[in-house]
Amino acid sequence: MVKYLVLALIFLDVILNVAGQLSLKYGMSQFGNFSLSLSTLPPVFLKAATNLNVLLGLVCYGLGFLVWLIVLAKAEVSYAYPLISLGYVFTAILARVMFGESVSFTRMAGILVTCVGVFLIARS
Repeated sequence: MVKYLVLALIFLDVILNVAGQLSLKYGMSQFGNFSLSLSTLPPVFLKAATNLNVLLGLVCYGLGFLVWLIVLAKAEVSYAYPLISLGYVFTAILARVMFGESVSFTRMAGILVTCVGVFLIARS
C-alpha cells in the first residue's frame, strides 16, 4: 500500500513540475522578443515577478518541492528520482500541443527510451 501511495506522490510531483514549467514558459512567452544584456534583464525580471503565469509556475514548483520532501522520507532516492524523468516526457508532449514546439523523431525516440527506463525502475 505504501509503495502505491509513494508512486502517487511521485506522479503528483511530476504533474506539479510539468505544470510549473509550462506555466513559466507561457508567462515568459508573453514578453515577446527581448535582447539579452545586463541593462534589459532587470526590467524583464520585474515583469516576470508580477506575471500571474510565472507566479503560478513558481507556486507549482513550491508545492512540488513539498511533495518531494514527503517522497524522500518514504522512498529510496535511487527509486524515486529516476521516475521524475516522466516530467520530460509530459513536458515535451504538452509543449508540442500547447506551444506548437517541434518534437523531432530523435526527441520522440529519446522520450520512448525514457518511458522504457521508467517502466523498468517502477517494477523494481
